[in-house]
Amino acid sequence: NGIGFDESYLNKIFIIFQSLNDRKSYEGTGIGLAIAKKIIEKHNGLITAKSKEGQGSSFIMVLPL
Repeated sequence: NGIGFDESYLNKIFIIFQSLNDRKSYEGTGIGLAIAKKIIEKHNGLITAKSKEGQGSSFIMVLPL
């Protein structure tokens, strides 16, 4: 979902307050993915994404049973 991003920035998107886009053009505080990553890691899981700039992103979350 979303506008997508260049996957070379994959590690940056999970840093708190990080935004790859102009905040005047796109809403957001830059904390959502950082919080999601912390929660998933507390449950011994992982989160990553597949993305194409201008086409959208898919986020993959893996949690142990």
